[in-house]
Amino acid sequence: MKSYAFGVDLGGTTVKLGLFGPEGLADQWEIPTRTANHGEALLPDIAAALQAKLAEKGIDPSDVEGVGMGVPGAVLGDRFVKPCVNLDRWGGFDVAAALETLCGLPVKIVNDANAAALGEMSQGGGKGARNVVFVTLGTGVGGGVIVDGRLLAGVHGAGGEIGHIKVRPGDDRVCGCGKTGCLEQYASATGLVRSAKALLADPAVKTSLRSCADLTCKDVFDCAKAGDEAALRLVDEMADLLGQALAAVSCVCDPEVIVVGGGVARAGQMLLDRMAAAFRRYAFPAAEETRFALAALGNDAGIWGAVQMVRGA
Repeated sequence: MKSYAFGVDLGGTTVKLGLFGPEGLADQWEIPTRTANHGEALLPDIAAALQAKLAEKGIDPSDVEGVGMGVPGAVLGDRFVKPCVNLDRWGGFDVAAALETLCGLPVKIVNDANAAALGEMSQGGGKGARNVVFVTLGTGVGGGVIVDGRLLAGVHGAGGEIGHIKVRPGDDRVCGCGKTGCLEQYASATGLVRSAKALLADPAVKTSLRSCADLTCKDVFDCAKAGDEAALRLVDEMADLLGQALAAVSCVCDPEVIVVGGGVARAGQMLLDRMAAAFRRYAFPAAEETRFALAALGNDAGIWGAVQMVRGA
């Protein structure tokens, strides 16, 4: 068995890289994400970083099992990446083949949220479980579904797109996908702020949120924790929609644990407990006791999950 493998997490501003050895993560570092000219430098930069690390550590390429890489877009067959909106439309080709040519190592590609799901199953909030739903709450809402230890990516690369479950069909909030009513328009950081601003448009609403000069998601949670009724109502509405969507997901894959990550999850138990309670209100009775857990790996989840693609996910 080969001793080493790489995990790569391609983000909009930085590329996170990890070298994994027999004992786990042996080294990690970052390089800038250069998206100019539709990302023409992305793969050469990554290949150069991998080769430099092998030279630095004195590792022979023949002792490397391969490279797993998470990308912010839909992936077909572990290889082909559809154009990524957050990377200046980079993609639309067999990324695995291109990177293999540049670095001389086998490559597998995975959606970044799916990579984070694999990472959390491997070493994070879902450790020990083989049936996991991961939902990440940040600027948008992403996710990943793992059934019997294997990632559910789908034939179109759309598996795990929890943020695009319809929770308010016919509403006027247009999502980045072009449709309306998507969960991420209400349960993301930007969605929560948008809901708060809509509430503040009513002068009759008395709330400490009015004192926040540049309202953020954190402000809403801070005010809610301080007992502000309007802020608490916003958080409850958000948790209710998340519980509704995740109850629908559970009817399809019946997970052992639902892991919640992303920047919004820093709200901690306040949000997690409300999500779990809402889930139980909506879930099929047999699934009501599904466990909820906070993500544990933070920004490292992507590289841990990406390397799982190489090591047998």
